Amino acid sequence: MFAVVDILGQQFKVSENTQYFVPKLEEEPDKSVTFKNVLMFVDDSGTKIGNPYVEGIKVDAKVLQHLKDDKVIVFKKKRRTGYDKKNGHRQQLTKIEITKIG
Repeated sequence: MFAVVDILGQQFKVSENTQYFVPKLEEEPDKSVTFKNVLMFVDDSGTKIGNPYVEGIKVDAKVLQHLKDDKVIVFKKKRRTGYDKKNGHRQQLTKIEITKIG
């Protein structure tokens, strides 16, 4: 059984009792969160595809922690002009565990 869920504009294929890194959520650690934007749901009885969302299906998750992703270096250079610029960026993420789909 799995579901495709829209979380803050990104789509994730999730299944129960698994952990995922998603864009930063507002909820505090050890709190539960419910996602109602389920795009597709697959189980033993068949597949349900939403238009745009599947009615009556929700995904419950538990927020484990907030953290930052690895640093991404952005380096810009124009040759023969002496122009170069180096920037770094660390995306903020939230680690969640899917507790229930249905």
